[in-house]
Amino acid sequence: MKILLLTPDIPYPSQSGAAIRNWGVIRGLVEAGHELSLLSFRDGQLDSRSEALRDHCGEVISLPLPGRSKLSRLGALLASGRADMEARLACADFSSQLRRLLGENSFDIIQFSGLELGGYLDVIKRGRGSAKLVYDALNAEADLQRVIAGVDSRQPRRWPAMLYSLAQTRRLRAFEARICRGVDAVIAVSNEDRRLLRQYAGAPITVMANGIHTADYAPHGKRGRNSRLVVFTGKMDYRPNVDAIEWFCAEILPLIRRRRPAFQLTVVGRNPHARLQKLAAAGDIQLTGWVDSVLPTLHEAALYLVPLRMGSGTRLKLLQAMAAGCPLISTSIGAAGINAQTRRGILIADEAQDFAAAVMRLLADDDERGRMSELARQQVGEHYDWHALMPTLLQVYARLSGG
Repeated sequence: MKILLLTPDIPYPSQSGAAIRNWGVIRGLVEAGHELSLLSFRDGQLDSRSEALRDHCGEVISLPLPGRSKLSRLGALLASGRADMEARLACADFSSQLRRLLGENSFDIIQFSGLELGGYLDVIKRGRGSAKLVYDALNAEADLQRVIAGVDSRQPRRWPAMLYSLAQTRRLRAFEARICRGVDAVIAVSNEDRRLLRQYAGAPITVMANGIHTADYAPHGKRGRNSRLVVFTGKMDYRPNVDAIEWFCAEILPLIRRRRPAFQLTVVGRNPHARLQKLAAAGDIQLTGWVDSVLPTLHEAALYLVPLRMGSGTRLKLLQAMAAGCPLISTSIGAAGINAQTRRGILIADEAQDFAAAVMRLLADDDERGRMSELARQQVGEHYDWHALMPTLLQVYARLSGG
């Protein structure tokens, strides 16, 4: 088949969950013998390593992310009934390149990743010819905003953000419904997300979880772990990640430091929010900012923490940590989307007191950490390696093409 992929950021080198997912999809489709074209946004200049994409895709086009000021976003919020995400990636050059690709090629499948790219659905429909449209839903976005609003409602200083999320929840439901009803197939990343997206009575929904190539994360040799290194990773201007670290520092960290005064959480990820920089200045956390690879940290860490209180889908950060053999403590929301077998390799704690107790217990028990490490690697390899996941997407393509 001839396939056009639209992605919100350049898939390789992967610097976000969406990019990791899309790089796995690209590798799997090429291994299955399909011909790919890629149209993507990028943050800054192309990394020289992005040339690897040209080994997998016949044509690779990347455009700078469009800039939007807070003032323009506020104006759009007040003056229109559209969801913020609908205009987040609006770009005349992207539309022009999309029209050119559609005019010069006869695609069998056009797949776009993430709701933001749904803003181009009308352009796609006008030029798609006989191509079937696939929406890869990275999140159930309307419900994600609903959950965020609920968390923000508990803190008066976050009430302006809460009001924003409440407004976005209503608008996102309309936008999400239009996208789900305007395509031929929807891919959800978890059963929970499928249940939420089914309310729109749109295209058939198939679950294909997030995945990784587990061999890329396997530790080499018998290198020991640093009992003083406890980590969290992610894009650190992403609202759920910022909230997770703020909650950890406010509610969990003081409980740990009663027993371990020197304890510190290392936060690895690009674009640390200003509120997190204040926490780092106070000595509550260590911020690394952007790193070339998270793997050395995952291979050295004694624990990996996921104190998330909002979000949806299957967290790729969990899969990476588990494949790297990190013992892992998470909230239920953080581990949402992970199947029951794989959750056996995660210690779940939802209350601050329980989370702190779990951290201290595991740091004091090398044997339990070792057992969790082995179980995590085994389960993620069995259920979340791309070789186990790609047949699901290929079956969707076969159904759409009548094969």
